[in-house]
Amino acid sequence: MIGRLRGVIVYKAPPWLMVDVGGVGYELEAPMSTFYDLPEVGREVTLYTHYAQKEDSVNLYGFLRENERRLFRDVQKVSGIGARIALAVLSGVSVEAFGQLISHGDVTALTRIPGIGKKTAERMVLELRDKAGNFVGTGGGGGPVLAAAPGQDPVAEAVVALQQLGYKPAEASRMAREAALEGDDVAVVIRKALQSALR
Repeated sequence: MIGRLRGVIVYKAPPWLMVDVGGVGYELEAPMSTFYDLPEVGREVTLYTHYAQKEDSVNLYGFLRENERRLFRDVQKVSGIGARIALAVLSGVSVEAFGQLISHGDVTALTRIPGIGKKTAERMVLELRDKAGNFVGTGGGGGPVLAAAPGQDPVAEAVVALQQLGYKPAEASRMAREAALEGDDVAVVIRKALQSALR
């Protein structure tokens, strides 16, 4: 299993990125919390990784911070939650904010994350409450640094990323359009859309 990966970013298109490590390209799926702080394409990056193998697939997930990887793993220990919802959690709320939601038992806010219904949110609070202290005060999740490539539409890219996070096409389109302002890059549009979804 790979624990950390260091290489050069070849491409990034949320939620996917590719990192070249000594001539071998690793495609990883990452939450928006990682995408906000990734360096530009062509720059070096070190990622904490999580390797998941199932009967019919092998997946590699990347995180800039160890606390993100830990939360990703802890959330999946809750019955009924897999990698897709764990990525949605990290894309919709910071690690510290998630810890606060769990410690306060805020089921309503948790249900605003795609894929989490009331019963799942209640299970999360019940099963993760004793770990909430591990998340609060851990920081992380700085400002957005992604830029859309020339000629690409940040709103259209944001819609695709939001759909990958579990939002329905019409909802993703509405969220991205309402969040976007002239001059916003894709990361800013996604961040604003996700923040407004949690209100």
